Amino acid sequence: MVRNSVRGTVTAVLVAVSVAVTGCTSSAQDTGGGGGKAAPKPRAAARSATKGGSVGGSGSACALPVTFDLADSWKPEAVQLGADDALNELARQGPLTLVCEIDAKPAGSIGFLRVWTGDRADRTPRQVLEAFLADEPNAGKITYTDTEAGTLPATEVGYTISSELLDGPQRKRAFAVSTPRGPVVVHLGGLDSAEYEEMLPAYELAKRTVRLG
Repeated sequence: MVRNSVRGTVTAVLVAVSVAVTGCTSSAQDTGGGGGKAAPKPRAAARSATKGGSVGGSGSACALPVTFDLADSWKPEAVQLGADDALNELARQGPLTLVCEIDAKPAGSIGFLRVWTGDRADRTPRQVLEAFLADEPNAGKITYTDTEAGTLPATEVGYTISSELLDGPQRKRAFAVSTPRGPVVVHLGGLDSAEYEEMLPAYELAKRTVRLG
């Protein structure tokens, strides 16, 4: 738990530094998602993202067990683990390892789609997300939904992150699918709830177009 708390704090610090420099639903707590007090931008859910490419396939920036479409101007970059154990720790959560970051800044938003993968192919998408969230000590208002990603069975989770370093709860969302090469989680996170809403169309585009790689 000490390790988890440290990682949660360090992650929040890294977000702050980055900004300064540049359906059938069952709930883990019988609550809905939501939160944040930033002034809302126009609701992104009413819009659709324009496709600007794809990621995951042969020759793309990130080699993944799945492929999916990217919103226009979003830039993917593979995450390479190096010799720094502290940074490597930030790239692992529960049974998953961060392998790809898709940056929204070129499209005018502050946040990422992050892709996490694991080795075990014997867990359901719900079990994978539960293990992923169990390793996030600041998560709250967790709600799981059985859904589909592309044509693949999937589970989606919505939750909030709270920390003394944040102005208010940050909304997060992720979906998980199972593949023969192990589970894949695609996670949406932004600077605040307004950025979260702004980036939802890119997340929905990824979810709608997922297919096995």
